[in-house]
Amino acid sequence: MPTESEVPSSEKLMAPTVVALRELGGSGHISDINERIIEAENLSEEQLSSRMKTGVSKIEYRLAWARTYLKYIGVVANPSRAVWSLTEKGLAVDEKQVHYEMSNWRTALRERRRLPQNEQSKDSEESESNSGLDSEWREALLRRLLDMKPSSFERLIQRLLREAGFHNMVLDRSGDGGLDGVGVHRISLVSSRIYFQCKRWRNPVGPKEVRDFRGAMSGRGEQGLLISTASFTQDARREATRDGAPLVDLVDGTDLCELLKQYGLGVKVEMVEDVSIDAAFFDQF
Repeated sequence: MPTESEVPSSEKLMAPTVVALRELGGSGHISDINERIIEAENLSEEQLSSRMKTGVSKIEYRLAWARTYLKYIGVVANPSRAVWSLTEKGLAVDEKQVHYEMSNWRTALRERRRLPQNEQSKDSEESESNSGLDSEWREALLRRLLDMKPSSFERLIQRLLREAGFHNMVLDRSGDGGLDGVGVHRISLVSSRIYFQCKRWRNPVGPKEVRDFRGAMSGRGEQGLLISTASFTQDARREATRDGAPLVDLVDGTDLCELLKQYGLGVKVEMVEDVSIDAAFFDQF
């Protein structure tokens, strides 16, 4: 029987993922989906702070696998970066059917690979890593980011922000730990001054850090961007969007990896040529 501190397996998180997407109207950003699931499953801070040897959040890792499994069985789709949606099949599927479909998928996979039953692991991290989920590159990237010197990491974030459209950036060299800098970000005809801070952390960032960051902005700006290699606790996310307080946008380790990939900063994406034979073409001669 699982204890309170054990993180739910990826398969156990599949049905809650479908429920969360339905509650969000059929689609949602990864952070919104995860937040719904964490609240619905009433996960403890101990479970949320549990991390793998690589430093990656265990719950976020398994939630990513849950989405991938659902994609394998045709229940969800990934139409754009960090956004997932229910397919037509996903809109009609129920919890029992999700597990039934997953069981059939695993059976078919074993047959294709011709593996004996006792060699097929249900939900071990080793079997997850070997199935080709692209989370492997994120883990490797996060390890590399954590190995960087603080000053080097700050320069990388500044480069990323410039690539994302920030200009007139002014860096804070006071070393007081409050703000790392400010830049102007323009969207269409509107420009905003946004203060930012980056944290090269392994452990989850809590609400205190959000409040401290907001306090450092006090009297200087109304928009903040807090970037971390780690995850943010649920309390931190609630604090970031608290009514009556300046909004603080959060970029966690997963989002940071996706942004570095999007702008080609230290991440190379190679397209693999897939060659197949069109038999019908030859039949016409």
